[in-house]
Formats: sequence, structure tokens, C-alpha cells
Amino acid sequence: MFTGIVEELGEVLDLEHGTESARLTVRGPLVTAGARHGESIAVNGVCLTVVGQPADSAFTVDVMLETLQRSALGALAPGARVNLERAMRADGRFGGHVVQGHVDGTGTVVRREPGERWEVVTITVPAELSPYLVHKGSVTVDGVSLTVSALDDAAGTFSVSLIPTTLELTTLGRRAVGEPVNLEVDVLAKYVERLLAAREESTKVERS
Repeated sequence: MFTGIVEELGEVLDLEHGTESARLTVRGPLVTAGARHGESIAVNGVCLTVVGQPADSAFTVDVMLETLQRSALGALAPGARVNLERAMRADGRFGGHVVQGHVDGTGTVVRREPGERWEVVTITVPAELSPYLVHKGSVTVDGVSLTVSALDDAAGTFSVSLIPTTLELTTLGRRAVGEPVNLEVDVLAKYVERLLAAREESTKVERS
């Protein structure tokens, strides 16, 4: 599990595409310190497993076809910056919200509006994910835990307000209009939906 608090900006060293998978190598001195084979690191919000450490401060992960189809990892190229976060320790500080690292889909940055010391970024959201977003609720964008500051169901977009720290220390400060971002909605909303659906189905059975 992760919290959506990015620990460092890593750099893509290599992305080797296979037929139904890819192998990604990233440099990240902080997250690789003490990292071992089999440990989890979130790359732009995608939970991936360390399978090798080819050089100091670098790690390699395998990316399956399902992940490539649901996320924007396949579009990465050497030199690209990525948000990195190690899996949360059981005794760690919970700084963001519950983030699984299971990306639900991608959105596209459609607008950036600079403020006095912040920036409002508007992003498209797939129609099937829109019901899970609520005003002032949590959403993960490229692995960053954020609060939904506005929703526009008609336009199929939502907005987040980025403080200077987020702009400086994550990729979101560099994402240009037209670029894709990984989205993960709040898992609590999914559980609520599942429980309500099960209750509704149970009620139908009882009535029949």
C-alpha cells in the first residue's frame, strides 16, 4: 500500500518493449537505498516489483500488458522524470490517503491556470471513473495524493489545486496540456459501490 506522498523524482534510463510486456529501468537513489528483489515501488502511481538492480541507484521492473494498457507507462522514454514512492511501512506516517498503486485509467491535462502561489490543473476523466470522484474527495494523479477541487460532469473533467511543493517535487509541475496522466480513484468508493450492489441484489432475491 502507498499514501500518494512522492518521495523523489526518478529518471527513466531504459524502456525495453516486448510482445506483451516491457522492462523498465529507473534511477532513484532514495527509493533504491536498501531496496531488495521483490519489493514494491510505485512509478507514477503504478505499483511495480523490483526484479533487478543493474547499477547503483537504479532498479528494474517488469510491466505487464494489462498495466501498459491501463496506464501511461508505455509512453515513457529515456530521460523522462517519474514520481517514485516506496511501499508504506506498517509503522509509517500516513500522509496522503489509501493508494493501492492499481491504476484505473488515464486522463489528459486540458488546462493549467496559474495562481498567486499555486496552480489549478484540469484533467479529463474516463466516464466509467467519474462516479467515483466527489468534490473535496481524494484522487491519485501520477501517484500523487490530491484533493478534487472541482468537478464538471458535462465536460468530463475534474480539477486539482497544486501547491508550490507539489509543483516543484513531482512531475505534475511539468505536465503540459495534452499529456496523459495515470488516475487511481479512491478504493473506499469502490467498496461502498460493491456493498450497495450486493445489498440491492440480496433485497431483490428476498422480494422474489
